Amino acid sequence: MSESTPAPKPHPVPKPIPRPRPATPQSSGTSTPLDEAAAARAAAWGRVDDDGNVWLRSGDGERMVGQYAAGGSAEDALSLYIRRYLDLEAQVTLLTTRIEHISPEEASASLKALDEQLVNPAVVGDVDALRTRVTSLRERISARREQLNAQREEARAQALAERTRLVERAETIAAADPDKIHWRNSRDELGQIFERWQAAQKAGPRIDRPTEEALWKRFSRARTQFDRMRRQHFAALETQRSEVTARKNALIERAEALSASTNWNATAAEFRQLMDEWRQAGRTTRKDDDKLWERFHRAQQAFFDARSAHFSARDEELNENLAAKLALVAEAEKILPVRDPEAARATLRDIEDRWDEIGMVPRGDITRTEGRLREIEDAVRAAENERWRRTDPEKQQRSDGMAAQLQKLIADLDEEIAAAQAAGDTKQVAQLEENKKARQAWLDQVTKDL
Repeated sequence: MSESTPAPKPHPVPKPIPRPRPATPQSSGTSTPLDEAAAARAAAWGRVDDDGNVWLRSGDGERMVGQYAAGGSAEDALSLYIRRYLDLEAQVTLLTTRIEHISPEEASASLKALDEQLVNPAVVGDVDALRTRVTSLRERISARREQLNAQREEARAQALAERTRLVERAETIAAADPDKIHWRNSRDELGQIFERWQAAQKAGPRIDRPTEEALWKRFSRARTQFDRMRRQHFAALETQRSEVTARKNALIERAEALSASTNWNATAAEFRQLMDEWRQAGRTTRKDDDKLWERFHRAQQAFFDARSAHFSARDEELNENLAAKLALVAEAEKILPVRDPEAARATLRDIEDRWDEIGMVPRGDITRTEGRLREIEDAVRAAENERWRRTDPEKQQRSDGMAAQLQKLIADLDEEIAAAQAAGDTKQVAQLEENKKARQAWLDQVTKDL
């Protein structure tokens, strides 16, 4: 077998290659069928000499890539080296399709393996074309690496901006006015910021360690400041609530001491003062405040219930007195018109004695009871005066004067009735009508005796 490498021919013309057959055991072949077109294209770059040597043609010339075993055919030998070439070509094609889907590092490792296999491959096929394809893959991998690096830098910049926003928000919360902050919402928001920080740290783009540590220190300091401020706030709030509880307990004790009082007006005024102080005492927790209010209200209600019962009983008594006095008024009105002044006076005196024994009536009914009886008394007195007048030398003059006065009173009452009707005061109208009726009866009596 010759060691020398013959010069490449300008236009190699390969021997016709029949349809590839499975390699013999001596050729270490594989049973995988070849692609006929691809095998034919690869065969153009090889030949088998008479000594059984397999040669590969390329742009650099021709070199021997192997031999075939005795007993094997030249076609089987060439087919073996074509298969090896097609295997290399398949690897290049596979890497070409995977570059956009794998990391540049993995692609570079695969490319390095192909480079090593293409140094002096024992194959038959267009090796130069494979090397050109590999070179273009190297450029694509480099471009892919630059693209991914740019994306990573952009992602890192976004991650840094997001982390910075989280820290700044935490610092804003920690710097809030303790008297205006909503503690529960702010605490929950800080918790959410911390969870987002952890998630970004675990799954987000990496930022450089010094920057991340500096941001974390700021975030940790903001959380510490918030927690310290929150503890101080609630400690002060607890102190304030204790003071409020003490003030309200004192008010409850005063209310309980007053609850059995029967000094109705004065005690009611004291309870109003206690209520004002209660409103100004402040608030504790809702649960505790409700319990304190229940005790205070119970003491207050005990007094006002007793007062209501007292005045209800008194009102019932006054109403009974009113009914009794109205009955006496009705009995006294039977005296009118007065025909017998002495009998009328005796009857009226008996009515007045019973009147005094009855007692008070409601304030709003005094006019229609006390006032009406006084009018009847006036009528009896007028009748007595008229009887005396009849025996008096100047009786005509006095009668005329009395009639004029009564007429004037009736005229005044008419004006008052008109005013009350215009005001819609039906109760006042009724009382004035009663008064007018009495005076008219008196006038009738006076004019009758003239």
